Amino acid sequence: MSRSVFTRDITGQLVFLGTGTSVGVPAIGCGCAVCTSDNPRNRRTRCGLALGLPEGNLLIDTPPDLREQLLREQIGIAHAVLYTHEHADHVFGLDDLRLMQFYLGGPVPLYCEPQVEARIRKSFDYAFQSRDGLHVGAVPQLAMYTIGLEPFEVLGAPVVPMRLLHGPRFPVLGFRFGNIAYCTDTNGIPPESRDKLQGLDVLILDCLRRKPHTTHFGLDEALAVVADLEPRRTLLTHISHDLDYEKISAELPLNVELAYDGLSLDLT
Repeated sequence: MSRSVFTRDITGQLVFLGTGTSVGVPAIGCGCAVCTSDNPRNRRTRCGLALGLPEGNLLIDTPPDLREQLLREQIGIAHAVLYTHEHADHVFGLDDLRLMQFYLGGPVPLYCEPQVEARIRKSFDYAFQSRDGLHVGAVPQLAMYTIGLEPFEVLGAPVVPMRLLHGPRFPVLGFRFGNIAYCTDTNGIPPESRDKLQGLDVLILDCLRRKPHTTHFGLDEALAVVADLEPRRTLLTHISHDLDYEKISAELPLNVELAYDGLSLDLT
């Protein structure tokens, strides 16, 4: 790093930066019981994770709330980013990483599929144009790395990607790190991906609301996945204001929980 930076040491931990759906909770203009709740576990920023890996901090996605999330968790540096897909609630906080070029002494590595790179290059075109006449730090410095379904290594840790379906025709990626898997924004797990989800200690799984949805698991569907895969522990994420933390927690099986912003767990 080219300068010192204050950052909490999360080595060996996974931290939930956000657990909310695309509009967040509370939702703008909504006066429902969950959106007006004073329970902090009902306040859900847009979905993302931070993992403290052997060679640095890995973000999964860059949600629009990223600045707030990193400040809240005192995570002062991101060494790389891994993307699940290109939807706005998973990409559009990318500009918040402009400071990282000073801390890293170079560009932030971004690992993603080609369609995600295309979205980033289009939405953040200024980051890939000539910097002539701009002050240092005016735009994020980014280095793109293409990934697919083959395992790879990032920041000293092996990653197993897997195909998930976000609705009938929209492909996204889930990821396995050791015996922890992250499967957000999905309501379809192909058989070959289910094979990669066997023997888990922790499954982090999409669960938008009680009812089924065209692109997300509903509560009963998510619980059916849990019954099929039998992970030791399941944490539900990408949650809307339909699910009150205390009420739903009282209904869930003992090994299934609603995740919440700021929740952390050991990676080992």
